[in-house]
Amino acid sequence: MFVRAYLRASTSEQDATRARAQLDAFAADRGLTIAAAYVENESGATLARPELFRLLANCRPGDVLLIEQVDRLSRLSSDDWTKLRAVIDAKRVRIVALDLPTSWSLATPADEFTGRVFQAINGMLLDVLAAVARKDYDDRRRRQAQGQARAKAAGLYRGRQEDTKRNEGIAAMLKAGSPWSQIQAATGCSRSTLARIAKRAKATPMQDGDR
Repeated sequence: MFVRAYLRASTSEQDATRARAQLDAFAADRGLTIAAAYVENESGATLARPELFRLLANCRPGDVLLIEQVDRLSRLSSDDWTKLRAVIDAKRVRIVALDLPTSWSLATPADEFTGRVFQAINGMLLDVLAAVARKDYDDRRRRQAQGQARAKAAGLYRGRQEDTKRNEGIAAMLKAGSPWSQIQAATGCSRSTLARIAKRAKATPMQDGDR
């Protein structure tokens, strides 16, 4: 059995590794070692998360996917959560979340009956907490949209300001042919940000000095 930690933050401005010490302490208290950590800055509301699926691809039956909170794994819609659960179930991966105490027993060996009982309970609670996480996401988006609408009506809304200096650096690294994974590691940006800058750079005509 391997314990694989998954750490996620929604934006490049957030520290996805913030909870690593808590996960290490949880594992150490149970005599376990985290074999690998998978870190990414992607929204929990999207299913397109390369590091999460790399983790699942590396898993063997019985491995533990360790997370700080269920919402680190999913803020997905019902349909996307069903798809992700199908992959997790097919791989026979055990989800252990620090905010879900019923899952903690899955991180340590147990007899078959006890293991199946807790797996069933844990699966049900995972579904509930995933639904709660999605509702929280939808509620926050709705309140944000309402606030922006009021600000626009008052002529006060300017939108999110671009980190021009960072994005110029990303564009330079893309131009130099740096791998996306290397750029993400160096700048902490998300793949969606990289894709946007790459698309923008591709659409910009080259100047004479660029040739």
